[in-house]
Amino acid sequence: MKKSRIALLLAGGTGTRLNILASLRAKPAVPFGGMYRLIDFTLSNLMHSNIEVVGILTQYKPFSLMNHIMNGEAWDFVGRMRNAEILPPHTGERASDWYKGTADAVHQNLRFIDDYSPDLVLIVSGDHIYKMDYNEMIDAHLEKKAHLTVGLIDVPLATATNFGIAQVDESGRVTRFEEKPKAPKNNLASMGVYVFDGPVLIKRLKEIAAGGGSDFAKDLLPKMIMMNRVYGHVFQGYWRDVGTIQAYWDANMDILKPQSGLALARWQVRTNLAEKGQAGDRPSAYVGMRSRVENSLICRGCRIEGAVINSILSPGVEIKRGACVRDAILFHDCVVAEGSRVERAILDKNVRVGKNCQIGLGPDRAVNRDFPSHLDTGITLVGKNAAIPEGVKIGKNCLVYPEVREGDFRKKILASGETVTRI
Repeated sequence: MKKSRIALLLAGGTGTRLNILASLRAKPAVPFGGMYRLIDFTLSNLMHSNIEVVGILTQYKPFSLMNHIMNGEAWDFVGRMRNAEILPPHTGERASDWYKGTADAVHQNLRFIDDYSPDLVLIVSGDHIYKMDYNEMIDAHLEKKAHLTVGLIDVPLATATNFGIAQVDESGRVTRFEEKPKAPKNNLASMGVYVFDGPVLIKRLKEIAAGGGSDFAKDLLPKMIMMNRVYGHVFQGYWRDVGTIQAYWDANMDILKPQSGLALARWQVRTNLAEKGQAGDRPSAYVGMRSRVENSLICRGCRIEGAVINSILSPGVEIKRGACVRDAILFHDCVVAEGSRVERAILDKNVRVGKNCQIGLGPDRAVNRDFPSHLDTGITLVGKNAAIPEGVKIGKNCLVYPEVREGDFRKKILASGETVTRI
């Protein structure tokens, strides 16, 4: 079946810097903004841009991601001419047949591209927060007769070392691309959005695969910049890479700031409400007469009898009487018992906080001893299904692993920077 344009969505990332939030799920499946997942933003962009066919490349712990996407119906990818297909690695006789990099992942799925013989292939990532009409970038690509157009965005120069940085000439043509440079010369960062000429993409992928190349930034882009017409398209809207705990927390907090540019309702972000445990099968939220809710996002199924201030609560969260949650993100079905305080913390699904606990409080800001580069800004993480015993005090930059039970806590006070694991 011929399609003039199709999309490939890279969704196999491990999200190492998100620590335990991405240890049990693929990074694009990490919950965000109450009832969404990270991948919902890219899928919604594709839907609103009327891209009818998308191949979703999965690899790392894909179950929750696959369960969320299902057949793509939530984003209207169903019908005779519409399709969302999960594309896992083509494992063969060797374990090395797993995807070795982004370019290798696309190369292993050339069959999917060949099935549609597209003129253009849009390649996007599933772990960024943004609203973009891809047709504007496609139009610019066609106007310049480019073989590749790279989506670019201005980032603070101080953070440019965390991104792939492009240098462009006066015409917008990319003259150099450097992945995570130690001393970046400018701040034009790749968004992880690419528009390729279909036949050229296939040709170059085969060439770099024959030479052992496997990565977009390190292998494919430099080759195309040298041999083809590669242009940049500068995006002016809201875009955030949520690759770190701090960036993830900041993006969630942006939802609560009208001036931030992140507007879930206006963006018309779709999610799979039919997924088990999502908001679609929950009753309306209950807010008690003596409760206090300020500048917060409260999803369906929540029951609030305490205080919730500047926080994001996913479906099914319960805040008991006398409890206070401030500057925090709580995933599905968490329970904060009477008299407890949770501040500047992220609690994964189904966390149980006992009575009279304190999480994320204290004057000390010591970085986490086990993950000093992950937890160094004061945010405390509590893993999925963890149970915090009554009266426990947990400081800043602390880490409580998934499935930790009450017996795993050997002391009542966990100083800032400490970690609790299963015994």
